[in-house]
Amino acid sequence: MHTIYLLLGTNLGEKAANLNLAKQLIEKEVGQVLVSSSIYETMPWGIEDQPIFYNQVLKVESNLEMISLLKTTQSIEQVMGRKKYRHWGERLIDIDILYIDDLVYNSEDLNVPHLQIPNRRFTLVPLVEIAPDFIHPVSALSQTQLLTECPDKLEVKKVNI
Repeated sequence: MHTIYLLLGTNLGEKAANLNLAKQLIEKEVGQVLVSSSIYETMPWGIEDQPIFYNQVLKVESNLEMISLLKTTQSIEQVMGRKKYRHWGERLIDIDILYIDDLVYNSEDLNVPHLQIPNRRFTLVPLVEIAPDFIHPVSALSQTQLLTECPDKLEVKKVNI
């Protein structure tokens, strides 16, 4: 059994409903959602001329191995109607694999831990909410320490839904 952290992101359509549906499909196809962060409204990162995002981190328990997990999360994105408009651009749903246990894996298709974790407040704020002391297996820093050192200063605020 693996402990997995997933980041959900959406900035098109009914954003809260998109996150809820993704969570339901993850529960069905990936494994039990143990903890969900609050939903956060976040400013676009990378490309600023697009709608504001909603982001959420899930802690999931799963039997899926790394590549099966990647294929399953990509399948969920497709089922939900994701289309890639542009890199870092708008999306109906995005499911990023942040961590799988304390594994380190790098390939053309997948990097675990996700390479951008230390650089993104929209990832670190919800991670700190549900796993503040989880240690990044490469940097050996906790999520709280990573957030303190994060160079990203974009606003991330909790949504009251």
